[in-house]
Amino acid sequence: MRPPRRRTTVAATALAVLGAFLVGGSGVVSASAPKLPEVQDGFDSLGPDVRAAKLSSGRTAHFTDAGPHDGRPVLFIGGTGTSARAAHMTDFFKSTRDSMGLRLISVERNGFGDTAFDKSLGKADFAKDALEVLDRLGVRKASVIAISGGGPYAAELAARAPERIRALHLAAALPPFGAKPAYCGLSDDALAAALKDSVKDPRKWWAFPDDSPVKSIPGFADTAYEEGARTFNQRGQQADVAPQVHEQRLYCERPGPGLGRLKAPVYLYAGEKDTTVPPSTLATWQDALPGRAVVRRYADTGHDVQYRHWDQILADLAGYGDRTVVCRKGDSALLPAREAERLVGAARATVGSCAWAG
Repeated sequence: MRPPRRRTTVAATALAVLGAFLVGGSGVVSASAPKLPEVQDGFDSLGPDVRAAKLSSGRTAHFTDAGPHDGRPVLFIGGTGTSARAAHMTDFFKSTRDSMGLRLISVERNGFGDTAFDKSLGKADFAKDALEVLDRLGVRKASVIAISGGGPYAAELAARAPERIRALHLAAALPPFGAKPAYCGLSDDALAAALKDSVKDPRKWWAFPDDSPVKSIPGFADTAYEEGARTFNQRGQQADVAPQVHEQRLYCERPGPGLGRLKAPVYLYAGEKDTTVPPSTLATWQDALPGRAVVRRYADTGHDVQYRHWDQILADLAGYGDRTVVCRKGDSALLPAREAERLVGAARATVGSCAWAG
């Protein structure tokens, strides 16, 4: 009986070899074929979509809404001369933002980007528009982060609807209190002449010093230039300086709104080298705000503190205000504030994500 069994084995082997040849060309080729790359099933984001909503006033608001819809809502108010897409400039820490479950919403201001210019509108109108957009999105309460020239708008919003603010975060933010900016004595024509070249060239509008930490962020400069071009040219307005002059005039209004009804926690961020909104303005904000604000001052930054320390701002927005972002032994960590201070003081950690360490 053994010979027949042997013939069956040989036949089975021959069939297996033939099958391998038919499927893979040959057994050898099939075994050594390279692994093919995976093709993704969905799209990678190119940044937030700008959406439009018709408001009860008849105006159209333009806004972005990025992040999980069940995440913690954050209203992002960009600096002067920015569009609804300015929040995209913080996407260099998008992975961190997503891991913290933050939903970033930004509402465009009068005359910038997609939004038509109406010289009759002021900061109160922006506050109304922003609140109505939040209503449309089903957001009752949100944290607010205002950057630079977004400060006066954040104050207006906090005065109008303090009960809707979970926490107020002000990064190098211009206060609508205290002394007026120096340019407020200029005529509109003189102010327009001073602004027109920067409005026409986003590279001038978004210029940072050579030693600015933003220079280490891949693609940051080009993203900023694209933002500037969008702000002043999106509707074909060809760098019309009128909306920017109008906004600068709004910054001259005094007194600022009363903030006595605000009960939410407040965080203030300043760069010691800031000459645009100097750290002395922290005291101006503190005088106007009820209660005690958390103050974060950084010696390593100027008017770019909102970008260099965006990682810490994200942590604060997510409710980790009692912790500090540090880089320790090549790993980024959220440590209790006192432990972080001890490690940084002993030169065993540095402030911020390890991304900044290069």
